[in-house]
Amino acid sequence: MNELVPLALAIAPGVGIAVFIYWKDTFEKEPRRLLLICFLLGMFSILPAMALEYVGFAVLPLITFPVTTFINAFFVIGLSEEFSKFLMLRFYAYRKKEFNEPFDGITYSVMVGMGFATLENILYVDQHGMTTGVLRMFTAVPAHASFAVIMGYYMGLSKFRSNPLPAQILGLLLAVMLHGAYDFCLMVNSIPLITMGAFLSLILGIRYSLKAIRIHQIHSPFNLAELKNKDVSNDDSDS
Repeated sequence: MNELVPLALAIAPGVGIAVFIYWKDTFEKEPRRLLLICFLLGMFSILPAMALEYVGFAVLPLITFPVTTFINAFFVIGLSEEFSKFLMLRFYAYRKKEFNEPFDGITYSVMVGMGFATLENILYVDQHGMTTGVLRMFTAVPAHASFAVIMGYYMGLSKFRSNPLPAQILGLLLAVMLHGAYDFCLMVNSIPLITMGAFLSLILGIRYSLKAIRIHQIHSPFNLAELKNKDVSNDDSDS
């Protein structure tokens, strides 16, 4: 029984955030089967991320400090992990007919991101114990969620544009930049002020994510149709 506590601690935050986003998908819920597949694909995306990071870490010793830390945070870790999640989102969820409103980009992206974060959390808790799990519950997992929301926001925009590529690239780059900034600030632990920047980037990421969620909710075609129907009903009642 005691062995299940660390596992539950590792799984709970990612699943909790996934459920929160599912609840926020107000107008047309996505099929749970697709959401589960995206969550599992997020777990699977750790493999290509690890492969890319392995190559990056092999090249990294050739680069001199302090550039090493910057390259490590933004390119070896940030780009590898966000690009791996981007692939799962772009080549699976994005192609589904159920992806029929901009908010769906956020929903599917968060499922992928939380799958990734959950498996990563399990590995960290198994290696470093419950204290790490508690800390990551309030830091790393919400950070991954904010990266996913931002990527998904732009993926949702791109779905309904004649030229989707610029929005997709922008979403990926913003996720990489936030991820890289968060990791870089944690890596430079010899300078406390810079380390505090990780929490600042986390707060900004969460704030931006909540704003992105509200924007896609407000501009959902299903919400606009509902508002239009209410206006028509009010006009009929007035007449």
